[in-house]
Amino acid sequence: MTAKTRVSTDAAPAPAHTFSQGVRKGPIVQVSGQGPVDPVTNEYLHPGDVAAQTTRTLENVKAIVEASGATFDDVVMLRVYLTKREDFPIMNEAYGAFVEAHTTSGVLPSRTTVFTGLPREEMLVEIDGLAVID
Repeated sequence: MTAKTRVSTDAAPAPAHTFSQGVRKGPIVQVSGQGPVDPVTNEYLHPGDVAAQTTRTLENVKAIVEASGATFDDVVMLRVYLTKREDFPIMNEAYGAFVEAHTTSGVLPSRTTVFTGLPREEMLVEIDGLAVID
């Protein structure tokens, strides 16, 4: 049986609570929900700018995926949590640009988008991910 291991990297923000940045068990990697946080300063970035927050958040997800030994191409699912329905087109454009630029196989990850409240008022977006390593 494969052991469950914690995934950790300084290239993404440290978890603020009692959870891991990511967890790997065998070929499966689950990345905890990430926000638009600078990994060096732990400051929330780009207040009011959902496009910039989406890009920063995806950079954090990508860093954790890569720390697990996977690549962004191994991501099979991304879940996006938005605070405002009207931000969807702007998020979708920034999301599409990032994901297409970092998915070299041409097979984009599946995605779910949910509209909800988030833990911090300045967060307009949170994203988690699931990767499977070949």
